[in-house]
Amino acid sequence: MHIQDTHWTSASAVAPSGVSGGANGRAAGDSSRSTPLRVDAQRNLEHVLRAAREVFGELGYGAPMEDVARRARVGVGTVYRRFPSKDVLVRRIAEEETSRLTDQARTALGQEDEPWSALSRFLRTSVASGAGRLLPPQVLRVGVADEPARDAVRGEARVPEQRSGPDLRLVEQRAMSADEAALALGPDDSGAAALLEVVGRLVDRAREAGELRADVTVSDVLLVIATAAPSLPDAAQQAAASARLLDILLEGLRSRPA
Repeated sequence: MHIQDTHWTSASAVAPSGVSGGANGRAAGDSSRSTPLRVDAQRNLEHVLRAAREVFGELGYGAPMEDVARRARVGVGTVYRRFPSKDVLVRRIAEEETSRLTDQARTALGQEDEPWSALSRFLRTSVASGAGRLLPPQVLRVGVADEPARDAVRGEARVPEQRSGPDLRLVEQRAMSADEAALALGPDDSGAAALLEVVGRLVDRAREAGELRADVTVSDVLLVIATAAPSLPDAAQQAAASARLLDILLEGLRSRPA
């Protein structure tokens, strides 16, 4: 995932549904959820959202709205009518991705009895879906030791430029529990907190079973998702590279007999 320099607004400015906080933002950013759209308007919205997922997944959240419009084959004005700023669109995409990851983690918890099988299933499903390229940056910042990055979790700082993957300086961390991580995010990041809570349960189960290294944190698991989802031009090559890299990373997560 490549997160370029783009201001990540706080949830007080953009509501959890991807809505701008003011009345204008509600009309432009969330009318698709409150009133029915014409067929052509609904189709354009779907094209924009699909294009945004593709463009941000390939180029990072710093990609311009013009790139999204070109990929959606609509005018940039059409994009701005639905999303009055790029921050609104970015938050909508990131929140949808966070929700999808949370559902995948819950499915793994509910359908796998073995703790390691549940954790590895979640990681494989998430990486195969390309979720790591769209993880919201505040999730990857959980556990960061320095105060500037901790401010960024709350939307008070600009997202640092990342060109070839998550900036490892952002994840030099002490061991932080899922509860501590959720508190660090703050009350306005309920979607991210839910993801951290359910992934924390996967991590705790695998650690308690002696199958996960004791020093592995929730942030480490999310970093694996982000790291193991490369963006390559050939789909088959990308799938093979992701699977190979994930196998290596999973081996690194497993505990070893003393």
